[in-house]
Amino acid sequence: MSHQTQPGNTASKAKATALSAVAAAALWLSPDQVNASQQEKVMNPTPVATASSQSLSARQQAIVPVTAWAASGDMARLDTALNSALDAGMSMNEAKELLVQVYAYAGFPRSLNALGELMKVVAARKQRGVVDAQGQEPGPVPKGDALLAQGTANQTQLSGGPVTGPLFDFAPAIDEYLKTHLFGDIFARSNLDWQSRELATLGILAALPGVESQLQSHMRISMNTGLTAGQLQQVAQILASQVDAASGARAESALNAHLRSLQASAKAE
Repeated sequence: MSHQTQPGNTASKAKATALSAVAAAALWLSPDQVNASQQEKVMNPTPVATASSQSLSARQQAIVPVTAWAASGDMARLDTALNSALDAGMSMNEAKELLVQVYAYAGFPRSLNALGELMKVVAARKQRGVVDAQGQEPGPVPKGDALLAQGTANQTQLSGGPVTGPLFDFAPAIDEYLKTHLFGDIFARSNLDWQSRELATLGILAALPGVESQLQSHMRISMNTGLTAGQLQQVAQILASQVDAASGARAESALNAHLRSLQASAKAE
């Protein structure tokens, strides 16, 4: 089947191309790893959820320091953060999910150490007579080709468009791993919503120096899930007060950069 270019489709095709660029940037790529023709910003990405409040809940707030300390490897401070999170109503299964997700951004060693710390925290709380809610178990996750399809759909929805770029042509294995492992195996698990997973990602990336472009991209994805600019500002404040000033500054800078890009795109329209 042949395809003819219609003059009226120029703007929509340019926007679709830009969507691919921003989506690729959202997946831990720096701008020079995306096609040069795909560097435009996209305005008004379709959210995958609707924000219900301008303030994060106590449970949502607790996610941020938990994943930040897990990513940085500070087990003493993670112990404190986990106790606070469980006291705020986080279930044990939710805490497990957060710490499993850490592996995708900070590596298996950090994730395994953090899960071991959670085991110690839960055991100590039981000795003190504290009974924590077990929480919901995840539902079944597709396997094989169905998992790849589900992961691709999740990735596209969160990013605002299909994710492409020369890096994925250069190393197609990483493209498959992102789709099947992160957006399939992890994001398809049903016992943690996408807003919670993005809050976890922000905590992890803010704690890691050198990934500022990815942090900015996840500010955009977080807003795609329905989190507001005010709630993301709260994330930066939590990091500054409960983790460290550097993490808070990185988060605030990433959020401000994203908001400036939205303003610039609005003026250009």
